Amino acid sequence: MSKAAWAFFLIALFSFLAAVTMPPDAGQASALFGIGSGVSATLLLLALFRGRKIKFDPSLR
Repeated sequence: MSKAAWAFFLIALFSFLAAVTMPPDAGQASALFGIGSGVSATLLLLALFRGRKIKFDPSLR
């Protein structure tokens, strides 16, 4: 994985954990952490697709 993908993974993981461990009366903060987690997870997937390298093997012909 690229460095950007690792960064987005860690941000998504920590923001998800923060959203889950928040007390129930902190609704708006929990929602913001949940939204941040979703955005980071989407950026993680985009970074993974962009960093994927496809190797061409000419011996497959």
